[in-house]
Parts: sequence; structure tokens; C-alpha cells
Amino acid sequence: MKAMIFAAGRGERMRPLTDTTPKPLLAVRGRPLIVHHIVNLVRAGITDIVVNHAHLGDLIERTLGDGGQFGARLRYSAEATALETVGGVANARQLLGEEPFLALSADLYCPYFDFAQVLDVLHDQDMWGRPYPADQRDVAWLYLVPNPDFHPDGDFGLNLYSVSNEGSPKWTFGNIGVYRMDMFDAIAPGTHAKLGPLIREYAARGQVGGEVYAGPWHNVGTVEQLAALNAPAGTARPTAVSAGSATAATPTPGADAA
Repeated sequence: MKAMIFAAGRGERMRPLTDTTPKPLLAVRGRPLIVHHIVNLVRAGITDIVVNHAHLGDLIERTLGDGGQFGARLRYSAEATALETVGGVANARQLLGEEPFLALSADLYCPYFDFAQVLDVLHDQDMWGRPYPADQRDVAWLYLVPNPDFHPDGDFGLNLYSVSNEGSPKWTFGNIGVYRMDMFDAIAPGTHAKLGPLIREYAARGQVGGEVYAGPWHNVGTVEQLAALNAPAGTARPTAVSAGSATAATPTPGADAA
């Protein structure tokens, strides 16, 4: 399986840091955010990784190189302006191929997420070996997280591993998921489009699965958040999942699911 790391965002809320350093290269506990992901992906056996970029993309490429230093094979999808998540996938389709792939945001900090669990979540056959019709099989598998304080209403319901737009309780989309490429067939390269509406479309058809990840998860969105994550042990640090509650300016996790 290949992975795509979304790294094209400008990081407006992280300014002035992101004026000279792309957000994915900001460090948490001594390591750039994106490198945490690359190392954990390689640990799980996922070594073919596509990184899209726009703002200061040349610096991302110079810093990470071909990925050999991490045991990975990195390829880059450059965007003149950020195309959002769905647009980013469409633009990188030739690099990703046509098999199911993992996609995640570069600005997450989830150091204990085991990416080995994503390798067999989209099934083509039922338990008796019968192929699922194309219009009935899951096209996506989402990892949801408990709702942070600043996003109490969540994004999606979950019933027996089936993700729905309605239902209670709701969970927040953790910006980690596995997708079939045919989900993006109608999206032309160069299109600016977000992932949320596409997920909701397929969820309404009953074709999105998922599960809850309850481990440490932070959507790093502000300078204050970054400082809190880097605070010395024993000092006040953000709690898992609700890291952004330290400031009202924090972007909402799962916002792309709106």
C-alpha cells in the first residue's frame, strides 16, 4: 500500500513560524511533524509515500530528499497553489496508482498510531469469499477520534464499523483514512476540492467504514499548541485529542469533513 501525506497547507495560524518554515517541518519533541509520520509508516512496512506541497515546497523536498534516510521512497506532487485534499489526490493520482491508499494530514501529531492496522481494512469479498458488488463495498475507511472540547458535536456517527452522516454519538474525523482511487474518478487534476463532501456522499450510500482511535492525537494548529507539545516533561502540556483547547484560535479537527 502507498501513502499520501497532505503537506500543501500554508499554516496561516502558525505564522510567523510558517513564513520561513513549512508547517510539516515544524518540530515536535525534536523531530519534524512529517518525519514522525514517515518513520511510523516505514515501521509498518509502508515505504512508498507521496507528499504533496505548495508553500515552501522546495524546502520540504530538500529536507526530506528521496526518503532513503528513513528507509522510505518519497515522491512529490507539487502544486502551484494548494488544491485541498481531494484536489491533491487527483493531482497525484499518477504517482499513487489505482490501488487503495492511505492518506493523512502532515500537521497531525499521533506518535503511537500503528499504521500496520490500515493494511487490510477495505475488503473486496465477504466472509464467504463472495465479491462485493462495486456499489456496495466500502470505498473508504476512516479513523475517528473522541471529540475535542472545541468540536463537541463531532463529524460522523459510527454503527458497527459503518460511518454515517447522522446518528449519536458522533466522533471527529481524525484526518487519517484509507481510500479506493475510484472514489476520485470524477475529480479532474487541478481541481480545488475538499474531502469532506465526497466522504459524506459515500457515507449516505453506506459505503464508508471506520473505527475510533483513542490514542494520543493532536491537530497542531497554533504556535501555542506547538509550544505546549514541546514543553519539558512535568509542565503543562495538551491532553491527548483535545490538544487544541489551549486556544480559541485552534482550527477544528475534521474541518475537512464539514
